[in-house]
Amino acid sequence: MLTSVIAVPPLARTASGSVCPEQNRRLIRHIEGGGVRTLLYGGNAVFYHIRPSEYAGILTMLAEAAAPGTEIVPSAGPGYGVSMDQAAVLRDYPFRTAMVLPHQGLNTPDGVATGLRRFAEAYGKPIVVYIKAEGYLTPALTAALVKDGLVSWVKYAIVRADERQDPFLDELTQSVDPANIVSGMGEQPVIHHLRDRKLAGFTSGCVCVNPGLSAQMLTACQAGQWEEADRIRRVFEPLENLRNEINPVRVLHAAVTLAGIADMGEITPLLSGLSPDQQERVERAAKELLA
Repeated sequence: MLTSVIAVPPLARTASGSVCPEQNRRLIRHIEGGGVRTLLYGGNAVFYHIRPSEYAGILTMLAEAAAPGTEIVPSAGPGYGVSMDQAAVLRDYPFRTAMVLPHQGLNTPDGVATGLRRFAEAYGKPIVVYIKAEGYLTPALTAALVKDGLVSWVKYAIVRADERQDPFLDELTQSVDPANIVSGMGEQPVIHHLRDRKLAGFTSGCVCVNPGLSAQMLTACQAGQWEEADRIRRVFEPLENLRNEINPVRVLHAAVTLAGIADMGEITPLLSGLSPDQQERVERAAKELLA
């Protein structure tokens, strides 16, 4: 198992839309203060919509903001052309790996595998493969990338009504060592994924609100203390339920601000903020989780 929960934070911006180093540092220090030392900047940070002209500046800010011993994992893509240009930028930074955001729409599994392979070769380092929907990659294609040394780890995040019934994950864990796969949907499916599927660890967005509690959950899982892990899981459930009901990215972005942790500013278009009623509900759940 991993030694740290993998936090997936939002990205703070100023009123003018530029990235705000001060508020991002505040959030990073909060996460680090809870014992979480791996931060993955992807969907919650809306890396999907980052301007090419600001990409290098964001990477520099993140590299400088992290404390010694904290690993930052940035993202690239999701478009193929964008990701290939970003690979050239990433090579100038000390990050050990980068995640390729999953593109949905104009793609095929074979084409995705080729694109990921070319990105990893251009980057010169193993990458994080993010599987969040059927039809993106097959387990066999993923296994081939792993076998060729192009993958640091796989983030698995296909949402199921019942995580115990998951034929794709059945096949994936038969094709790829579960020690190379991370549960990518927060605290709710973690017990099944780590106890029964033997996955290596988990990513979380709500860890940004209460990192110490999420770290305790990972410790409980590693010790086989599944009742304690489930008790902690239930504490995260109200905010996670709001993320599922409204929108995972928009709710987390607002929750960090409303809990008083750091001011995330206005969320990047093509997303939008919450309604007053939604803000009230998210603020209540976020403050309860923080407490």
